[in-house]
Amino acid sequence: MPQMRNITDVLVVGATGSIGKLVVQAALDHGLRPRALVRNVRRAELLLPGVELVQGDLEDRASLRRAVAGAEALVLTPGSGTDARPDARRHVDYGGVLNTLHALGDARPRTALMTSIYATRTDVPGATPWKRRSERLLRASGLPYTIVRPGWFDHATPTQRRLVMDQAATADGAVARDQIAETLLQSLLNDDALGKTFELTAAEGPEPADWTRLFAALRPDAPNSLDAVLDPDDLPLTAEQPDLRADLELVRRAHQARA
Repeated sequence: MPQMRNITDVLVVGATGSIGKLVVQAALDHGLRPRALVRNVRRAELLLPGVELVQGDLEDRASLRRAVAGAEALVLTPGSGTDARPDARRHVDYGGVLNTLHALGDARPRTALMTSIYATRTDVPGATPWKRRSERLLRASGLPYTIVRPGWFDHATPTQRRLVMDQAATADGAVARDQIAETLLQSLLNDDALGKTFELTAAEGPEPADWTRLFAALRPDAPNSLDAVLDPDDLPLTAEQPDLRADLELVRRAHQARA
């Protein structure tokens, strides 16, 4: 399997979450050096024994600047599920990605972002566009990226281990948490995953044996596009709030200044 050169230090954002913990373990299994961004160090020491912990908060850019320093790769698994604020998705799912991108400055780590299989869906009750907006920020940043949109966590049966990667923005289904984590980690290690966005589910069958083949079969996102290949054209930038358009413009300008 072709690997990205010089990836050793991987910062996992959302490292104490149900997926983030498994990403940390996957990084260890692949001989990488994971660092875990955590808000509560004492609690994290119990959840991630022996792992390097970096105290930080997705809503505190100063702490993020310290956390991302030296990271050669990032895995972003922000989740607002336990946050009771009515605008939690904006602050965490979207704002966490925005703040991380600003905190990076001139650094350009390889980045894997976990969003949702419903990121672009308007026909699903409870679905919101905040994760799709976070994806747009990452694409506008110019960072080398992969975006994984997993299906329902843990609703797959034990024999559903054959991973299915779709790009029609209409997929539905389930996938195990450990397979989500492994896919995020594998996307950092495989050149064929660069610049691609896909929905991830599992079907009856064995574990994947050829990650290169899986990633190579996917279509890349169009250059300079805010949306993924085959995404529906139903969230025009002109219809977005001025502050959201301003966020994108700042991220784009930062990328242009680095180019």
